[in-house]
Amino acid sequence: QVQLVESGGGLVQAGGSLRLSCAASGRTFSSYTMGWFRQAPGKEREFVAAISWSTGSTFYGDSVKGRFAISRDNGSNTVYLQMNSLEPEDMAVYYCAVRLGRGRIVAGTSYDYWGQGTQVTVSS
Repeated sequence: QVQLVESGGGLVQAGGSLRLSCAASGRTFSSYTMGWFRQAPGKEREFVAAISWSTGSTFYGDSVKGRFAISRDNGSNTVYLQMNSLEPEDMAVYYCAVRLGRGRIVAGTSYDYWGQGTQVTVSS
């Protein structure tokens, strides 16, 4: 089992920044991907970003490219999502997740473990 705990959500004005954190604990794996997804009320879950734990390769959804940055700290098994130039459209519950297999990185169904989510609210 893997436990994921997100933190760092909150209320921010449009144009502001937030940094989300996701701490992983439990089983360890030699190769996996950690990703961030978000879901706004009435909308489908959306891929935000992902990072390969072994190579550090990063992937981003089109709506956040150039504004968000994903990074990791191997020592603390923590993944971060730095969110800049936030827009009201970014308001959602953000979830981190772990993918152990080789499914599509942008597909939520490819991920095996999920955190409880953290709310990001952007005021205009």
